[in-house]
Amino acid sequence: MKKGSVKQTVCALIGGIIVVGGIFYIYTWSQDQERRELARRISEFGPRKGVPRTIDDLQRAIAAYEDIQKLHVKDAAQTGVYWKILATRFQDREMYLEAVNALQQAIHYTPDDETLHYLTGINAARAAKSLYHPDANGMNDAVMQHFKLAETAYLRAIELEPLYTQALYALSILYIFELNRPEDAIVHLLQYMETRSGDADAMFILARALYMTGRFQEAADWYDRAIPLTKDEKKRLEAEQNRNFIRDQL
Repeated sequence: MKKGSVKQTVCALIGGIIVVGGIFYIYTWSQDQERRELARRISEFGPRKGVPRTIDDLQRAIAAYEDIQKLHVKDAAQTGVYWKILATRFQDREMYLEAVNALQQAIHYTPDDETLHYLTGINAARAAKSLYHPDANGMNDAVMQHFKLAETAYLRAIELEPLYTQALYALSILYIFELNRPEDAIVHLLQYMETRSGDADAMFILARALYMTGRFQEAADWYDRAIPLTKDEKKRLEAEQNRNFIRDQL
């Protein structure tokens, strides 16, 4: 092989090594930069200042960061529990507006807790009733706002737990007796009856809703089913009167 060819081959090999080395250096530098950036971000939350320089330091920083986050999560969950307890205290004292505010704070920490939404509905509906003005004709804006909040809260509780019978029943009561929307109550009462098939009081409410929507035969049938189940003599007599009245109309 000629000297010129050998020289060219050696130069090519050296150039290749330099290129490969440069690429490796850039890649390593990039990776190192990413690790340093991660370490810097972690160190901002860590108990000690300064960016970790070694793998061991980085692992210790990550562990410290995870411990802090676990502590924050635990503290947040406990804060939600405290707000729920406070809401219960307000509810026991019939301070329903305050209970609603406390429950919304609790929901901030545990938004998927169906019980919190159900309790919000209960207290919002009671707050709405407390806002009725003695000489007001119909509902004012504050009343409707709280009834709407109650409806939204019940629906969210049912969305999270479709067989949440307390929420199904409470929402039906709200529709029938407060919002005059019996047709919206029927579907929830029928869903409620799938689980609580022996609840005579719920049957009476369902019969009332059916009657209010003009479904007289179905209303009478539900009264027939409920009357033998009730142990309250007053309710039984009232139900019989309602049933007989409906049958006379039929």
